[in-house]
Amino acid sequence: MADEEDALSQFNISKEETDKLVSEVIRFILFKSHQTSGCPIKREDLTQIVTKNYRQRNLATHVINEAKNKLSNVFGYDLKELQRSRASSNAQTRLPPQSQSSVDSKSYVLVSQLPIETFRKYVVDETTSPLTGFTFAVLAIVQLAGGKIPEETLWHHLKRMGLHEGDEHNPVFGNNKQTLETNQTDWC
Repeated sequence: MADEEDALSQFNISKEETDKLVSEVIRFILFKSHQTSGCPIKREDLTQIVTKNYRQRNLATHVINEAKNKLSNVFGYDLKELQRSRASSNAQTRLPPQSQSSVDSKSYVLVSQLPIETFRKYVVDETTSPLTGFTFAVLAIVQLAGGKIPEETLWHHLKRMGLHEGDEHNPVFGNNKQTLETNQTDWC
């Protein structure tokens, strides 16, 4: 409790204001995770919630850490930090290694703290799991290609996984091409 009071006095912000910011960050995380089916949430987006009205240094970090604790204790979620490198340009590739960290973009994902057996029994929807896996594979391929990929190249990679563009009788998806086109709008 004393540590929290010290932090709040450092930021010159009341506990009520901090609680409100923490709640806004949690609300954003929960809605964004549900809306985008578990896609990573950018730290920049969370920081903007705090910095739109406050300019104190490290306040965003404090608020995100508080939100992390509350997500764990109240909602049973672990907010895991991911470290992803942004697509590099020629200028960025010439930076010395110690400067490369400024190029990195931090993101977060929510992970349930439920035991896997309980999660599978009460949370996982067996009817949507294959489509979720397909979506994840497509997003991974696109992400590894730098965020954009020609459709024929995407199908080349999917073919290596046993999914052919012309297959209209897939036992799980039916028409593979139609499944890809139908679900494009639901992706991150």
